[in-house]
Amino acid sequence: MKAFFLFFAFGLYLNVSFAQSKQPIYQDKPFWQDYSIKFYGEGKFKNSFSDRNGNIKVYTESGVMTPYDGQFLYPGTFVEDKTYHTLENKKIAALGVDKNQFVLLDNQAVLSNAWAGSLFSKHNLPQASIFEAGDDFGYLISDKQNLHFVKNSQTLWKGALANDVVIAIKFQASSNKFWILGQKTIAAYSVKTNSLSSVLKGKGFTAFDLKGNSLIVGTNNGYFEFNTATKKQGVLQQKLPVTEITAVKVSGEKIWFGSKNGAFAKRSDGKFDYYNGERWLPSNSVVHISEGPDNSMLILTEAGLGQICFKKMTLEEKANFFDKQVRSRHIRNGFNASLSHMEKGNIATGYLSDSDNDGLWTTMYMGGEIFKYATTKSPEALLNLRESLDAMERLYTINPVPGFPSRSFERRGFIEKLHDPERWQHAPDPEWDWKSTTSSDEVIGHIFAFGAIAELIPDQEMKKRSIALIDTLMSHIVKNDMYLIDFDGKPTLWGKWNPDYVNSFPTNIGDRKLNSSNIIAMLQTAYHFTQKEKYKEKAMELMYKFGYLENLLRPMEEIGKANDNDNDKSKLLSDSWNHSDDEMYFLGYWGLYRYAFDETLREKYKRAIIDHWEAERPEKEGAWNIFTALTNTSDFDLEEAVWYLQEHPIDLINWDISNSHRKDIELLEPNFRKQTTKEVLPPDERPIQRHNGNMFNLDRQGGNGVSENSAGDIWLLPYWMGRYLGVISAPVDAAPVKK
Repeated sequence: MKAFFLFFAFGLYLNVSFAQSKQPIYQDKPFWQDYSIKFYGEGKFKNSFSDRNGNIKVYTESGVMTPYDGQFLYPGTFVEDKTYHTLENKKIAALGVDKNQFVLLDNQAVLSNAWAGSLFSKHNLPQASIFEAGDDFGYLISDKQNLHFVKNSQTLWKGALANDVVIAIKFQASSNKFWILGQKTIAAYSVKTNSLSSVLKGKGFTAFDLKGNSLIVGTNNGYFEFNTATKKQGVLQQKLPVTEITAVKVSGEKIWFGSKNGAFAKRSDGKFDYYNGERWLPSNSVVHISEGPDNSMLILTEAGLGQICFKKMTLEEKANFFDKQVRSRHIRNGFNASLSHMEKGNIATGYLSDSDNDGLWTTMYMGGEIFKYATTKSPEALLNLRESLDAMERLYTINPVPGFPSRSFERRGFIEKLHDPERWQHAPDPEWDWKSTTSSDEVIGHIFAFGAIAELIPDQEMKKRSIALIDTLMSHIVKNDMYLIDFDGKPTLWGKWNPDYVNSFPTNIGDRKLNSSNIIAMLQTAYHFTQKEKYKEKAMELMYKFGYLENLLRPMEEIGKANDNDNDKSKLLSDSWNHSDDEMYFLGYWGLYRYAFDETLREKYKRAIIDHWEAERPEKEGAWNIFTALTNTSDFDLEEAVWYLQEHPIDLINWDISNSHRKDIELLEPNFRKQTTKEVLPPDERPIQRHNGNMFNLDRQGGNGVSENSAGDIWLLPYWMGRYLGVISAPVDAAPVKK
């Protein structure tokens, strides 16, 4: 009872401290969340449009098609458009829109079923395949060689580009002119004067669109703007994700480009949103872009249509979406698990797989549920938490080693099909197997989650179980001379916090600092909740006799590669920056800071945490920014944390992604931290990554669409921690933030 009142009072102190903080608070306003609905098909796709009713149609060499049965994460296909069966005898050559209604071009006329079917304007170009609507049902059509302006079945003008082929036509209402793009020519046809004039010559033109008085002209090596009033050509822009442009579409403040390697949109700030891979598109080879219904964009590719949708969403609504994702297909025996061995993104075909870090990923998910309950008192969060606590508790009881946590467990008879089969052992229960060789990664995750439950969850039974698990694990470690001892009586590869091991590393090797930081956090947590002096005594001994305090306070700028005369293990562990270490550090900071023995130590820990955060700032890592906020500092990059949460894709399937080729990013020389670019890419443009990954990874190739990550550890943990710490508000009413 004494211990309970002590940590209860400490929790009140922390909550009051945070309440009095001058930390910034993000007001959770709606923002535009983008996601893709994909439709796969075969054949030669030409273009796609939507009408005022929200209908989408796609023109192919086989005729007009309609997208069928597509939803987010459930791709659709195409069916022949039979809406008007009386068009079956028409030889449709092109699809377009006029006044937001579908218009067709065949070998005889420009026609439509809109306007009571009254539009049927005959023409004299039987091979016509390109057309554009002007004012009052006048149309400029072309067979790629000749140009005819037709209206009310009269051909009012005929012409052609000089020594060129027509690629596209756009109408400019303000000047009553049609602009014609050729492969090496731009010309203008004036309806008023009934004349054609050549305005620009060049080469490699591929696509264009109008933006006010400017033509945005794509080429096979970049794009440029051409002012239609002054006839001045702008500089060729080549600092783009891809320079081989295949499509251009102006939509609001954005300019969309298609390419042979994905689509990208230039924002008003001059930067690009890049859509690469099957997270967004059926194929990276884009043939046409147009505006779709409900703020969407239609990106037609050689393999089908990608409808990029934009939905108003608050962070809390995104959290609710991810909560359903986790609960519906990412809970395995109570663990937070990945969906594996899927058939190219088909989430109905995958199965829940074990991993080396089942305990770690689960404790990170539990952290999110703990903070959610502490913030909202959600009964579902408490139920989810209790289910995962059952799984975590069983990690300790399913194996025969007292106080030793298994990595995972699974039903008997499937070892050869599991991850790392050599690590699995038979449990005393003949129905189950358990995974050995538990790492320090799992241990710090366990202590983080058990401590957070003990502090923040009022359920006395869960609190008691969590404290017992802390005591069980830490008693094992202390009793075994600061080692985690496996079933074979030997320390596991990474479960080592003994001074002989930790201080065997030179001071510039990260494991010396990391293991010191983690074990002090763990011992402080154990003492805080059990009040057993053995934990405090051991922590004090390690800090002041064996230099662990000095180790954990060592500045990050001193951590780097081993020297030539250092031992092989030091060289192995310091080949580059280890982002799994970052994950272990920050999970440990919860217990290091919140359960510090005294205020003097807490201030020292705070400096160490902020020092580490300073080193991590270029990554704009949402979790590390939010974890840093627990120190009550006012500077923890809240804006970047929100950016991470907003920009994270809601499609967590591991699709192939490619960015290394991009011309709009500044690549860096190889370095210790493996920072590939000067500025980190948004999460929705890079591979799906857990917090132990390098946020500067640019590409992912292999196993396209075969697995889906859980949002439990990736997204829900930093969001709900931010809510609990009070740096992210509950939703507020406001206009959506621009994407």
